[in-house]
Amino acid sequence: MSVTRVHHLNCASIQGLSILGQHLICHVLLLETADSGLVLVDTGLGTADYADPTSRLGAEFVRGYARPRIDGSLAAVYQIRALGFDPKDVRHIVQTHLDLDHVGGLSDFPHAAVHVHATELEMAMRRPSFKARRRYRPRMWEHNPDWRTYRHGGQQWFGFEAVRGLEGLPEDILLVPLFGHTHGHCGVAVNSGGQWLLAAGDAYFDAREIKLPRRACAPGPALFQMVVTTEFKGRRLNQDRLRALHAEHPEIEIFAAHNPFEYLDLLDGDGGSAHGVHPAKRFKPRNRAVGAARAPRPHAVSGR
Repeated sequence: MSVTRVHHLNCASIQGLSILGQHLICHVLLLETADSGLVLVDTGLGTADYADPTSRLGAEFVRGYARPRIDGSLAAVYQIRALGFDPKDVRHIVQTHLDLDHVGGLSDFPHAAVHVHATELEMAMRRPSFKARRRYRPRMWEHNPDWRTYRHGGQQWFGFEAVRGLEGLPEDILLVPLFGHTHGHCGVAVNSGGQWLLAAGDAYFDAREIKLPRRACAPGPALFQMVVTTEFKGRRLNQDRLRALHAEHPEIEIFAAHNPFEYLDLLDGDGGSAHGVHPAKRFKPRNRAVGAARAPRPHAVSGR
């Protein structure tokens, strides 16, 4: 396997939104590969965001609906150093999409190639609507990243359209279009040690939306999704497809970018340490299993 290890990082604590008493996070993957150096999946908030949050992220994000905890140690670049790596070895970044809370750390890795669906980059550059102007912030890429863009087609992945052969990356990493949250939103599938992970980005927020027979979502994230979604039918369709994937292939670890419970469960699996996870006052320990929509999981398969 070209992906030799997966590290789960949390690069923000979103104090304004919670699920079952646990504040939302920004789940980022750091992948060790045999031939492509270090690879990030999303970046979360970066050092510049924590140094000057209002001008970078906007007052409505900083003081309104999100209210991130200002903790610069959560920036991916610091966590990578703490793991004993040189941030210069991050040669590739694969973006689920380009919302401000997913790309703030791009400028911390100016020499990395940034892989993204072509539709997403087009929308981020054009910013053709009110929603687009609020979510896409050009300051995040004023350092002129080395963009690598793709359109999907060809061989599928477990019934989903996919982008394989990302330039300079192993076949174990691919984009899985999950349009809805944004027009070019994708998941990122990673095969590590014979097990598939699917970083589903913002395709859902509450694990109960796709992992329980009866769909459920905490009120705050549900309202937020309704406000920011660009393709309502597409988002609902892709949630239904993720529900089917989870039911048919529960050995695939599916997780959302902002769900704190899935992040904690994945850390338990790889022995990592949690950073920036802050419960609200109403959190109860029993909520953790409910929030992760936890169920027994069979053995992994190497598949597709």
